[in-house]
Amino acid sequence: MVARRVKTLRAAFVAACVSALAACQGEAPVPEAEQTQVPEEFQSPSAPQVAGGEDAIGTPLEERLATIGLVNKRNNITREFEMRPGESVRSGDVIIRLASCERPAPWEDSVLTGAFVQVFVNQRADVDSQRQWNRVFSGWMFKESPSLNVVEHPVYDVWLKDCAMSFPGEEGGDEPAASEGEPAGDEADSEA
Repeated sequence: MVARRVKTLRAAFVAACVSALAACQGEAPVPEAEQTQVPEEFQSPSAPQVAGGEDAIGTPLEERLATIGLVNKRNNITREFEMRPGESVRSGDVIIRLASCERPAPWEDSVLTGAFVQVFVNQRADVDSQRQWNRVFSGWMFKESPSLNVVEHPVYDVWLKDCAMSFPGEEGGDEPAASEGEPAGDEADSEA
């Protein structure tokens, strides 16, 4: 009697598995292309204007280059974006807008490299609502201490990796290196 019941249950289980497999299609769904077009309301027409103009020390704001990291914690995909102030980039449901980036001058005591960033995520407020762009972060983030101001989102992490800019007198700047036969910049100035 027990053996008959086991055989009946086993047959029912096999039949359920076969019907479940028959309902499955053999093809994997086609993945959708990632959206990279930034909506018009998030596009900045130009780099932000800076007070100080000609007297500013270092690389002009519009020529600075920030490197921003993005990770999607659901699928563990990491992206890196190089952006200039005033630019916005989109990766799927995330828009990152860079307003400014700063690096301390070599003669300053501060060691914090920072960027003013805004992060927008296309998400639903609840299950019944439509998707809309929500600002989840707006503020300064710092390369050396990311925990000072954190993007708090369950799916995405955004952080500053670098801000490329230079100051007068720094080595490796935009000036060409002196050849072996010519004296370096300071020596040439003292001879003149």
